[in-house]
Amino acid sequence: MLGRTLREVSAALKQGQITPTELCQKCLSLIKKTKFLNAYITVSEEGALKQAEESEERYKKGQSLGDLDGIPFAVKDNFSTSGIETTCASNMLKGYVPPYNATVVQKLLDQGALLMGKTNLDEFAMGSGSTDGVFGPVKNPWSYSKQYREKRKQKPHGENEDSNWLITGGSSGGSAAAVSAFTCFVALGSDTGGSTRNPAAHCGVVGLKPSYGLVSRHGLIPLVNSMDVPGILTRCVDDAATVLGVLAGHDCKDSTTIQDPFKPFILPNLTDVSKLCIGIPKEYLVPELSSEIQSLWSKAANLFESEGAKVIEVSLPHTSYSIVCYHVLCTSEVASNMARFDGLEYGHRCDINVSTEAMYAATRREGFNDVVRGRILSGNFFLLKENYENYFVKAQKVRRLIANDFVNVFNSGVDVLLTPTTLREAVPYVEFVKEDNRTRSAQDDIFTQAVNMAEPQVEEPEQPHLH
Repeated sequence: MLGRTLREVSAALKQGQITPTELCQKCLSLIKKTKFLNAYITVSEEGALKQAEESEERYKKGQSLGDLDGIPFAVKDNFSTSGIETTCASNMLKGYVPPYNATVVQKLLDQGALLMGKTNLDEFAMGSGSTDGVFGPVKNPWSYSKQYREKRKQKPHGENEDSNWLITGGSSGGSAAAVSAFTCFVALGSDTGGSTRNPAAHCGVVGLKPSYGLVSRHGLIPLVNSMDVPGILTRCVDDAATVLGVLAGHDCKDSTTIQDPFKPFILPNLTDVSKLCIGIPKEYLVPELSSEIQSLWSKAANLFESEGAKVIEVSLPHTSYSIVCYHVLCTSEVASNMARFDGLEYGHRCDINVSTEAMYAATRREGFNDVVRGRILSGNFFLLKENYENYFVKAQKVRRLIANDFVNVFNSGVDVLLTPTTLREAVPYVEFVKEDNRTRSAQDDIFTQAVNMAEPQVEEPEQPHLH
């Protein structure tokens, strides 16, 4: 039952083949059995079972709330959850319990879905491996598959075998692992430059980054306001479409959501792809792309072509600048957003009381890891009065050029772009940690971050304290 899709298990619930409580107990049991994956930070067993009982009563009365009623789901631990600790995998927020639910969480609960717990991530979602959080790294479930074990036997064992498990990708690695390991049927992630799509690819599940403004960000602890998007992780595309239909729409608590009344999202029947024009960006064929990924990319293109689709080469000429532009804009917004964590209102506070300045400094030193502190420093450098025009403003101009690249391609008659998600397949942890965080992000986000920059057309964020 746990290996079925959301739609299939929803049908089983409606037909009485299994009850919500039985389904919830199966998932909780598997969460305990797969605890070594470190996918969850918090498991809300008591709350999930109570929600399951309520769902069961609705089914008995014939008052099901829909396809998601009784369906177990998990939430990345950077979404606010009422009464459940929300940590962002950081010492800075350990013990913080929000008084409200993020809009996306509340929408799922309103449909009768069962919240199993909060999933692991890179600290404050800054990373591409889910290895940098204070609760430890997330292990890819595929590390324990028969295929990977046989592959490992063919290679010399020079490294510590205990660390030869595969990374999940990040920063939503806990959510991807939770879905991949069958502990839930859907999980929420966040995507700033690929943080939902990247781990989905590494863990063999579907990762959907909705268009900016389609899904509310209210309650998502911000990393980069102009790029953050709640993401959806499921086992098949149809399930992702079902969840998107529930989550999408205007939210009065998030001014960036679409204002027009939302029409329910319906996945079109694409059994006939002969009328599609599919673009292959030539700039994405980079030397660093692994031969395996390149081969699968070509096979996918050939498959569409064999079914009658038109497959053409297209150009996104400013691709080579996108990763540098992303770094400048991302760290600049991070520096501004992280300023709120000062030890005064909520979160960690150090014991030093010599002066306010000393307390600020010690609190942030103790609360943030090296990656977060590094991005804060970079962002503040780019936002200094003497650097603002040369870095931040220029990056915003390049961002506009990147957006225009996509507009030009889609205006030329191309319906969809077919690209890889990552440069390489999931790598062993021992290899991944040899690289610094910036190198990892540059490699793993190269195909994904440009879209996050291209979508929103927003005004420059305010940084009054930095000028």
